[in-house]
Amino acid sequence: MANKKTKKASKKDKYQFQLSLQKPGRGAAWFVVHTYSGHEYKAVTALKQRVKTMSLDDKIFEAIIPIKDKMVIRRGKKVKTKEKIFPGYILVNMILDDNSWITVKTTPGITNFVGIGEKPMPISQTEVDKIIKNIVEQKVEYETKFSVGEAVKIIDGAFVDSLGTIDEIDEKKGKLKVLVSMFGRETPVELDFLQVSKI
Repeated sequence: MANKKTKKASKKDKYQFQLSLQKPGRGAAWFVVHTYSGHEYKAVTALKQRVKTMSLDDKIFEAIIPIKDKMVIRRGKKVKTKEKIFPGYILVNMILDDNSWITVKTTPGITNFVGIGEKPMPISQTEVDKIIKNIVEQKVEYETKFSVGEAVKIIDGAFVDSLGTIDEIDEKKGKLKVLVSMFGRETPVELDFLQVSKI
C-alpha cells in the first residue's frame, strides 16, 4: 500500500510544486506566467520563497511546470530525459489581487503574466486538468535524428550489414520500418532505433 502512495506522489512531483500548505481559497484561478527560457524551476523556487517571506500563502498556492519523459539515443544507448512541454511558461494557482500580482510579476526569472495587455487572463480548470492528465498518463516518447526516406545501415539483428531506406518512424515505441531489398523487391522490416545507424 505504501509503495502505491509513493509511486503516485512521484508522478505528481514531475510537474507540480506546492507553494503553500493551504488549499486554494474561493476566487483562486490558474494563470499562465511567462519566464525566461530555461529558468522555469528557478522561477518557481524563487516564487515559493517569496510566498513564504511575504506571508502570501493564503493567496498563491501552487505552480505547475508541465514536462514529459523522452527517450534519447546517446552513444548507442537509450537515455531517459525530461522535456518541458511549454518551455518558458509555468501555470500558477492563485487569488489575483494587487499584492499577489506584483509578487509573481517581480519574482526573479518571471517576465509577465499571459493576458490581454497588462491584465492577466485565467485559464479554465478543465484546461489545467487536461494538461495534468496528459502528463500523468503519458507514455515515454523517443527522440530520433532519423527521417523518413533516409538511407541507413542495419547494425544488429537478422539483417545485419544490410542497407535500407526508412519508410516509417514510431517515436512512441522507438521503432523504425526500414525497406530492405530482398530477392529483387523491397521488404519492410521493423527495427529498434538502436539496430540502425546513419550512413
